Amino acid sequence: MLTLLFDLDGTLVDTDPLHFRAHAMLLAENGLPEIDLNFYRTHIMGFGMAEMSALYAQWIPGGNEARYRAMADRKEALFRELISEVEPARGVVHLLDWAGEKGVPCGVVTNAPRENAKLVLRALGIEDRFDTIVLGEELAHAKPHPLPYLTALEQLRSPAEAAIAFEDSISGVRAATSAGIRTMGVRSALSEQVLRGAGASHVIDDFRDDHLWSELYRQIGERSVQADA
Repeated sequence: MLTLLFDLDGTLVDTDPLHFRAHAMLLAENGLPEIDLNFYRTHIMGFGMAEMSALYAQWIPGGNEARYRAMADRKEALFRELISEVEPARGVVHLLDWAGEKGVPCGVVTNAPRENAKLVLRALGIEDRFDTIVLGEELAHAKPHPLPYLTALEQLRSPAEAAIAFEDSISGVRAATSAGIRTMGVRSALSEQVLRGAGASHVIDDFRDDHLWSELYRQIGERSVQADA
């Protein structure tokens, strides 16, 4: 049976500008140089706390793991302070409605900390739409390792070939494709060329994409109709 797996930040909702601001605030607090948006998209976006701690270690040599972890935690706290009103990505509520009507299992696979993930999904009003929420930070390996996606497949009892993943970051696309899942890149921050280079089989601007809907209906063996979201 068709299974849909969604990244959270930048895929279900455009929170990347808030994450970028939170990182900028953290760097200013620690007297570190500013980063630009391109650096954020290439070296930070989509990665988990372990990778962030390693990056902080490069910026502040001679520290210890506890300090770097505290910095990563502080960044997430700053992000939560910035969240006010967020809206789902265009077309995603319609897609989740459709999945519910068709009995298509859905899951979230994210590197976000639990508190962040719950907060964002609750703010979007879609927390109860998913059959599983897999948090990479609570596993032995987060994205770009395939383990988070393999875990979601196991929990939903879905073979990789029956699933479609939606990702907006290089690390996320690599994680999903490494798990053997056909992955659609969401062009919220990165270019189509970059997403395809990471392994995306198709790139969409949002969840109203005609190719996406044709593929969804093909997978469930029904005639394709254009999304009306």
